[in-house]
Amino acid sequence: WVFKQLYDKGLVYRGVKVMPFSTACNTPLSNFESHQNYKDVQDPSVVVTFPLDEDASVSLVAWTTTPWTLPSNLALCVNPELQYVKLRGKYTATEKIYILMESRLIALYKSDSEYEILDRQVHKLLFPGIALKGKKYKPLFEYFIQCKDKGAFAVVVDSYVKEEEGTGVVHQAPYFGADDYRVCMDFNIIQKDSVPVCPVDASGCFTAEVTDFAGQYVKDADKNIIKLLKEKGRLVHSSSFKHSYPFCWRSDTPLIYKAVPSWFVRVEHMVEKLLENNAQCYWVPDFVREKRFGNWLKDARDWAISRNRYWGTPIPLWVSDDFEEVVCIGSIAELEELSGVKVTDLHRESIDHLTIPSRCGKGLLHRVPEVFDCWFESGSMPYAQVHYPFENKKELEDAFPADFIAEGIDQTRGWFYTLLVLSTALFGRPPFKNVIVNGLVLASDGQKMSKRKKNYPDPMSIVNSYGADALRLYLINSPVVRAENLRFKEEGVRDILKDVFLPWYNAYRFLVQNVQILQHKDEGREFLYNENTVKESNNIMDKWILSFTQSLIQFFKAEMAAYRLYTVVPRLVKFVDILTNWYVRMNRRRLKGENGTEDCIMALETLFSVLFSMCRLMAPYTPFITELMYQNLKTLIDPASVQEKNTESIHYLMLPQVREDLIDRKIESAVSCLQSVIELGRVIRDRKTIPVKYPLKEVVVIHQDPEALENIRSLEKYILEELNVRQVTLSTNKDKYGVQLRAEPDHMVLGKRLKGAFKLVMAAIKELKSEQLEEFQETGTIVVEGHELHGEDLRLMYTFDQIAGGSVQFEAHSDAQVLVLLDVTPDQSMVDEGVAREVINRVQKLRKKRNLVPTDEITVYYRSHPEGDYLDTVIKEHMDFIFATIKAALKPYPVPTSKEVLIQETTQLKGSELEITLVRGGLCQCVGPACAYVNLKVCVNGTEQDGVLLLENPKGDNTLNFTGLVDAVSCIFGLKNSKLTVFNGKT
Repeated sequence: WVFKQLYDKGLVYRGVKVMPFSTACNTPLSNFESHQNYKDVQDPSVVVTFPLDEDASVSLVAWTTTPWTLPSNLALCVNPELQYVKLRGKYTATEKIYILMESRLIALYKSDSEYEILDRQVHKLLFPGIALKGKKYKPLFEYFIQCKDKGAFAVVVDSYVKEEEGTGVVHQAPYFGADDYRVCMDFNIIQKDSVPVCPVDASGCFTAEVTDFAGQYVKDADKNIIKLLKEKGRLVHSSSFKHSYPFCWRSDTPLIYKAVPSWFVRVEHMVEKLLENNAQCYWVPDFVREKRFGNWLKDARDWAISRNRYWGTPIPLWVSDDFEEVVCIGSIAELEELSGVKVTDLHRESIDHLTIPSRCGKGLLHRVPEVFDCWFESGSMPYAQVHYPFENKKELEDAFPADFIAEGIDQTRGWFYTLLVLSTALFGRPPFKNVIVNGLVLASDGQKMSKRKKNYPDPMSIVNSYGADALRLYLINSPVVRAENLRFKEEGVRDILKDVFLPWYNAYRFLVQNVQILQHKDEGREFLYNENTVKESNNIMDKWILSFTQSLIQFFKAEMAAYRLYTVVPRLVKFVDILTNWYVRMNRRRLKGENGTEDCIMALETLFSVLFSMCRLMAPYTPFITELMYQNLKTLIDPASVQEKNTESIHYLMLPQVREDLIDRKIESAVSCLQSVIELGRVIRDRKTIPVKYPLKEVVVIHQDPEALENIRSLEKYILEELNVRQVTLSTNKDKYGVQLRAEPDHMVLGKRLKGAFKLVMAAIKELKSEQLEEFQETGTIVVEGHELHGEDLRLMYTFDQIAGGSVQFEAHSDAQVLVLLDVTPDQSMVDEGVAREVINRVQKLRKKRNLVPTDEITVYYRSHPEGDYLDTVIKEHMDFIFATIKAALKPYPVPTSKEVLIQETTQLKGSELEITLVRGGLCQCVGPACAYVNLKVCVNGTEQDGVLLLENPKGDNTLNFTGLVDAVSCIFGLKNSKLTVFNGKT
């Protein structure tokens, strides 16, 4: 039906055209098919002579990478406007004079000393190509010498001859090149009714007309042709040439270009309509519409839809022997009516024998032997799949054009193209509204994946090793979703498992473990999450992660509605890092209940809410791990809060709705500043190889925005903990510390824009003073050497001058907004604490190695050798600190024989041998709640009295500042009118 519509519109015709031809499949290919499989290959490169009839000592020299086309040469083409020259090679016979393009002398000679340009005035040796038009020359071979009487073997002109390659003289074999065919038609070297000079059969072998090479495959004949040309004295130069060449996408064999009779659909006349319809479609990424696909449409050519194969859908054309009478069939009923035969099968073997009586007295009409290009069937898919218009007419009209399709970037010359051509020709409309284009997945070396080469890992092995979700997320978080190619690497899938799934799963497991610990500690309390009854948390980190999650949901919905997977998935992956390495890390103690039960529940509810939202957002991309987590998480949801009808699977749930009331941009900005400070500080530690376990004295944070500093001040305790420093100093006075601004130019952006002035501007940028850059920081523009630069051109960096700052103990690092100075001066007490943290780290690693959980009661025994050394002293001095951290008793050897040893390990630390043993069960000692002592000195009527006050906070209530403490003590002890002096201490 589709083909009949095109035929009735006058869009189908039969013609001879130079087409990409597959000698392996014995069939022509369409233009877009030939562009699907290009490879870099080495082909023979030859330069041959064509002596002029008027003077055999003067020869035109032409270059080609297809020597097999030389037996079919009928003309030579030069550029009419470019300059040509006559010269004599110094190492050739004196009578040999060559003509070639002046700018292409390099094609024959490496230096000026190898040739001699004859006297320009006498011989007029420099001339435009048009001067050569019409000159006759001696053919290389005489297989088609009869064509000389019809104008062959003459020089023609056309501007398609360029000066970028070759000699500027292009040999013309009109039935083996599209440009050759066009040019030779323009100059009447050939006519439409000419007998084609095409001595190559469907298998790519020379026919009997080429007597010297008959039966030889053309590519194999290249060597023999070159040999014969050398014997004839017509070969000037022979070498090999690497270039990109089209291969058959089916057989993976080299294509040739060959004139063949084919059936065509007219496309060139509707290019403007194709571009108009393309503009109505929403493409992701959008550059495909304007660039890749749009450019292809602008140069669209008539579509050769016939193929010379047995297998395929028969073209429904019945023709007379002279092709003057053509009948196009549009339905089974029409074929039955015209042939008088019942039709039950439309394959070739069932209809090729059917004939239709001629209405013009031409006997019987027979079906043409060709079948459809399979892309014609693909492009007909919207109508063919519903048997339109014979059935489901309303269904198609309601559903057309399609809301959404997706395919690879190669389909811009395949399915996308044929869909658009047929839809435009039939209905004048685009066939789809929205389309996502993906890139191609290549082998790790950048080549196409090939079953023959086995240059890719077994997909099932990947899935079995890393899981389907890891493979899915690796692909969907790759350049492929931006219509770029991906070099597939197994380690990339492994990294997704390591960097995304394991941290994410550990956060989920951490939640579940601490819910169990909470319920174990507080028997009778059941943790059930109900978003309708959750109390609003006062903790700034809770507020931040909830706000960050809602911002993510908001972003997710907007970007998914715009089909931009390439922005959504990286943000989701980044969120896993934010959740695990920031929120969970900085709230571990709260989540473990160390700050009291109520605060623990608040933190657990926050983490549950975030993980539950995260699972629903990730479910479309990682369906299996999210289902696993959900099946456990849903047991912690209060049934009273469930609104969905079916909660059996996470894939039945709706995506979370955005809660605008939880979004707080100010808190998100504050935590972003905090993260910058911590990350910059970590870089300094890494640079100085100072582990975070070792405390440092001070970090100085310099920022020009006082509000940003206030945000950082509100989160100061997290900086103290994460950077393990004793003091945080905030300042806007960068001069005090010898801080200067420096500009870092974007070389790529400025290089393209400034071109020749680039080096001059770069030098001037280096000389810009801090005051100038501060002004640029405020205004966003600066003029350098007459060129106006903007924010995207320069990145401002802070630099630190130790001498100017007068503080050699600081190390500095900065980004575009904030500068961090870290005091790296060694301090023995801090080093000792760092060693104690190393001991803690060894114990915790043993716990993990033995698969112990936090609720497992253990006692830790240790032995340092030699006894009484530095390590032994540090452990004894920091016994309370170690005990408070590992939540287990720490005892020196020996280990009681009655104890069950869980794990034992000997390690080296600070030059000493440290042996650690974990045994089951804790010591029989009562561990009280967190407490501290305050010394009181009460002065009443001039009389002083000392006392000690024990402070406890067993439930994790809000802590008091000193002013509140003084007020509380005064109230409790009736000291309202007394003067209290408070000193804090350990005893």
